[in-house]
Amino acid sequence: MAVITFAEIERSRRPIAYWLIATAAMTLLMVVVGGVTRLTLSGLSITEWHPVDGVLPPLSDAAWEAAFEKYQQIPEYREIHLGMSLEAFKGIYFWEYLHRLLGRLTGLVGVGCALVARTRVSAREWPRYLAVPLLVAAQGLLGWYMVQSGLAARTSVSQYRLTAHLATALLLYSYCIWNAAGILALVPARTDAAAARLRPIVLAIVILVSITILAGGFTAGTHAGLIYNTFPLMDGRLVPSGYFGLSPWWINPLENPTAIQFDHRVLAMSTVAATGIMWLLARRVAGGRLRLLANLALTLVLCQASLGIATLLFAVPVPLAAAHQTGAVLLLTASLLMLHATRPAQSGFDAR
Repeated sequence: MAVITFAEIERSRRPIAYWLIATAAMTLLMVVVGGVTRLTLSGLSITEWHPVDGVLPPLSDAAWEAAFEKYQQIPEYREIHLGMSLEAFKGIYFWEYLHRLLGRLTGLVGVGCALVARTRVSAREWPRYLAVPLLVAAQGLLGWYMVQSGLAARTSVSQYRLTAHLATALLLYSYCIWNAAGILALVPARTDAAAARLRPIVLAIVILVSITILAGGFTAGTHAGLIYNTFPLMDGRLVPSGYFGLSPWWINPLENPTAIQFDHRVLAMSTVAATGIMWLLARRVAGGRLRLLANLALTLVLCQASLGIATLLFAVPVPLAAAHQTGAVLLLTASLLMLHATRPAQSGFDAR
């Protein structure tokens, strides 16, 4: 009777990790292109959703004219882009088309991940990887649900739906990174005192980074980054006077651009502070992989804060804003890897 060694199990699962990493990379690219699509006011340029035959863009002058006529029927064209030329329309169409194409390609990579896993893991474990293409599908459905909110009575999409769309992308990305890390580090290092002391603050950083990114979704959805383009004060005040400008008071963090930008600032600075504390603690109690990850996290959070401030001061130029969004996901990655490295050791095989 053949005996399957632990090393053979490890080798057989590595292709799954590579597919997971590819899905995560595609998701990151999709998030960045989605941000550019939002910043260039391109997201409503395609007013229909055809998952299969929509793979190809308009290929004739007549098809372009038909697509442009459909765009001319929505409020965004009449109130923001009135008089736009067909050539200018092709420019914004490109970004939305690219975003949707990347979504379709991400779905194919996710399906590939599930198919590869089907031949390499048990039937009981397979749903863990089947979840990947299902999350991609949910992301696509939420994307169309978001677009629909801007086709009738609004000139932009709902900030709630936009943030839900972003949250699903983060969930998909984090899920792939976490499971890939589990496969590529099959034998977790024994949990020592250093890991035990760092884990609570690392978990707090993961939560802070995630909430800050979602607050950025509300910032983008309400164009809150285009006001109060100074730092650290807002209109000469630490706390802006218009924070509670809407009634009832509790909708301000969700709908008042002044409150939304202030909250995003506070969350970002809290993330920087927490990461700094974690780095100091890691220098005292940790070494090797944990210290390396702590150095990476600190470097990324400082770069991310600098990008955020620059994006604000220059009134949200597209290149800076795209770099800021990319930095946010990279910081989340470093935080997740550090959380994974400090998790409690498990007996036996562990691919979490």
